[in-house]
Amino acid sequence: MKKLFLVLAAATLSFGAAYAQDANEAPVQEVAVEQVVEADAAEELAGEPMHFALMKKFLEGGWEWMLPVLVCLVLGLAIAIERIIYLTFAQINTKKFTSEVEKALNEKGVEAALELCRNTRGPIASIYYQGLLRYDQGLEAVEKAVVSYGSVQQGHLESGLSWISLFIALSPSLGFMGTVVGMIQAFDDIQAQATISPAVVAGGIKVALLTTLMGLIAAVILQIFFNYILSKIESLVVKMEDTSITLVDMLTAYNKR
Repeated sequence: MKKLFLVLAAATLSFGAAYAQDANEAPVQEVAVEQVVEADAAEELAGEPMHFALMKKFLEGGWEWMLPVLVCLVLGLAIAIERIIYLTFAQINTKKFTSEVEKALNEKGVEAALELCRNTRGPIASIYYQGLLRYDQGLEAVEKAVVSYGSVQQGHLESGLSWISLFIALSPSLGFMGTVVGMIQAFDDIQAQATISPAVVAGGIKVALLTTLMGLIAAVILQIFFNYILSKIESLVVKMEDTSITLVDMLTAYNKR
């Protein structure tokens, strides 16, 4: 009897040890399998070209909702790039320009200063040209011309910004509209299948999320360009105001000669 008990005890201990070993090895094996799956997915994603992945997500989000957002992004970027190029060419070395105008005015007169302004690009040169053109009408007329034409030039600088603002507002709105349509589609699928299953609602929810994401991405990109353009315009407007005061002082000194 005692021997039988010892045999049973030994068998129980050996079975418990084997079970414990299997229990300890099972999570390790599961982790190893998960790591292999993740590695395969990473390799598949890494081997897929970026433009192909974006095209795939674009089509998965539903072209009828993704396309308007993409159009807003493209048009907004086109206007933003055109504004940046325009503002870049509108910038000049104001200190060098004002000193050259003053030198031409003092040495050769108003006509030489007008010729210099005519051959110089940018809104500051245009404002100087309009002011010098009315010098024979008096300094008061020069000041009015500078102020009026400065407003006109500022309007030229800000041209197109309203369209960028529109696209910034439209992009997330269209994305949210796609979200609402995707959720409605998901509920329609639930109603048709009479069951709440992940496989049933996944398509509609995926469309909803992708359109929202696309709209937000487009709005963020355009907002960055919009703020950059505004900063350049503000810098140019400050220079225009500063140099306009310099022109009036310059003509006042020239008038006293």
